[in-house]
Amino acid sequence: MNNVIECKNLTHYYGNKLVYENLNFNVREGSILGLLGKNGAGKTTTINILHGFLQPREGECLIYGENTQNLSPHTKSRIGFLIEGHVQYAFMDIHQIEKFYSGFYPNWNKEPYWELMSKLKVSPNQKISTMSCGQRSQVALGLILAQEPDLLILDDFSMGLDPGYRRLFIDYLRTYAKAENKTIFATSHIVQDMERLIDDVLVMDYNRVLAHSPIDKFMTGFKQFRFKTKIEIAGLKNEAFVVNLEKAKNEVELYTYESEDFVKDFLNKNGIQFENFSLVPMGLEDAFIGLTGKY
Repeated sequence: MNNVIECKNLTHYYGNKLVYENLNFNVREGSILGLLGKNGAGKTTTINILHGFLQPREGECLIYGENTQNLSPHTKSRIGFLIEGHVQYAFMDIHQIEKFYSGFYPNWNKEPYWELMSKLKVSPNQKISTMSCGQRSQVALGLILAQEPDLLILDDFSMGLDPGYRRLFIDYLRTYAKAENKTIFATSHIVQDMERLIDDVLVMDYNRVLAHSPIDKFMTGFKQFRFKTKIEIAGLKNEAFVVNLEKAKNEVELYTYESEDFVKDFLNKNGIQFENFSLVPMGLEDAFIGLTGKY
């Protein structure tokens, strides 16, 4: 399978502050990749490099084999961007804005736009200015879908939507992308949204990548164990198999890619008495916090 996006050895600074060094990742054709990270981890920097708005200090990003700093008009026509700010022509209604945008795109297909508008239950004569932030973001996304891009780059795509509409929209977006063989690169501060949408997950922390794999592989391989112990275990954090460790009184949460038998065997061999040992099921948000820490 071909890679639509290839980022190679990206290094960037803001002044003397390192954002990341030698960042590498790919996005496979027809796949949906979710970029997760805390504020300041480099998500917006990566989006801006993909847009071509920002030149990395070192390395390069390619989209369809072309450097994002110098994309050809043909390649640009294959990309749909959803960025902060959404729709600018708030004086129009949703019918007028669809007609307006359609004149700029020779492959315009209005069906995905109106299908999404019907799911949001907005009327054709509703003014953009009267809509909520979440509704405006979906109008913007509908306009992007109608452009028929092969690649969608979506920054905080569900911002402002309430939980019901977020679920409806995410399910629609995934069904649409798979039916039309679209490739998606997405970020969101609402991690639960990603779990229903993505095929692959990329988790960034300050200056490094913590995980990059298919979502199913990550969710089955990364584990949280809980147990009780009265023994001081601060040194356990330094063990190579421990990704994260938190202890409150006698309650321990340990995050690792190792098996239950491995962890128990390690505790026994090192004289760490424990009880009530259990594997804790996690959603993506739980795993994200376990990987990056609560703060």
